[in-house]
Amino acid sequence: MGQLTFTVPEEWAGRAAGDFLRREKGVSTRLLKQLKKLSPPEGICCNGEHIRTVDPVREGDTVTLIWPEEERVEAAQFCTAEVPVLYEDEWLVVFNKPFDMPSHPAKKHQTDTLGNVFAARMAKEGKSQPFRPVNRLDKDTTGIVVAAKDAYTASKLAGKVEKTYIALLCGVLPQESGTVDAPIRRVDPVHILREVSADGRRAVTHYRQLRKKDGYTLARFRLETGRTHQIRVHMAFLGCPLAGDALYGGDSAVISRQALHCDWCSFVHPVSGETVGIKAEPDRSFLDAAEKLFGKDAW
Repeated sequence: MGQLTFTVPEEWAGRAAGDFLRREKGVSTRLLKQLKKLSPPEGICCNGEHIRTVDPVREGDTVTLIWPEEERVEAAQFCTAEVPVLYEDEWLVVFNKPFDMPSHPAKKHQTDTLGNVFAARMAKEGKSQPFRPVNRLDKDTTGIVVAAKDAYTASKLAGKVEKTYIALLCGVLPQESGTVDAPIRRVDPVHILREVSADGRRAVTHYRQLRKKDGYTLARFRLETGRTHQIRVHMAFLGCPLAGDALYGGDSAVISRQALHCDWCSFVHPVSGETVGIKAEPDRSFLDAAEKLFGKDAW
C-alpha cells in the first residue's frame, strides 16, 4: 500500500482539497481520479476521514493519499542481471544502465530489460510497483535512468530531470561549443532510422568539446528536446557520427558499440524538495576507448 501525507498551509485554507493537491503539491489529475474511486481506508483522507476533492481544507489539516498495491509482475518476467544502483529511496531508484539492455519491455525483449530488473528488485522487498522510467535510453546507450516507484513521483518528475551525456565522436566539431537546432523525422514507418528534415519535429542539442585528437572528439551534450536518436542524428548531421554507431556512419576502430553515455542528472526530489545530483561512471569499454584516444587524464 502506498501513502503520501501533506499539511495544508495558511494560504490554502478554505480551498478545495483537489485544488490544493493539484496546484500546490503537483498531484496529477489522473492520480486524483484513481483515488476518488477508492473506498476507505484508501483514497483521499483529511485528518483520518475520507473526503472528496471538492471539500474545503483548513490550515494545519493533514491530507493523506492512500492507494493499494498494484498487480504483481509474474516471476517469469524477472531479470536477475546486476545493474548498478546510484540512488534509491522509498519513492524512486536511479540505475546506471549497461550496454545491450533495453529500458522497457518490447516485442523482442520481454524478460531482459531494465523494467524486468526493476520488477525483480521490488519483488525481493515484497513490493510490486510497475516500472515507471522518467527517462529512457536506447538499448546500446549506457548511463542514468531514473525510475519512479509510484504515479505521484512519476508525474512530479516528468520533464523535470536535467541530464547531460558524453560521447566519443568520429570527427572534429565545427566549434568548441554550440547548438544544433535541426528538426528530426523517421525515415520511414518500418525502420528505426532517423534523419534531419525540414518536415520533422523540432530538436535542439547543445554540445561542448572536452577533448580532441587524431580525428576523434570527446564531447558533452545537453538536450532541450528528447527525440529518438537525437544526439546520434545531430552529430551525424554535423559530420561527426558517434564512434561505434554503424547505423549513422560511425566507425568501430576504437569501440564496437555506440559510445554514448548519460553521465549526470539533477532533479528536485518530489517529496523532500531537496535538489539531488547524481553522476554515473561510463562502463569499461567506453573508458578504455577514451583512454586509448586521449590518455589516462581523459576526464
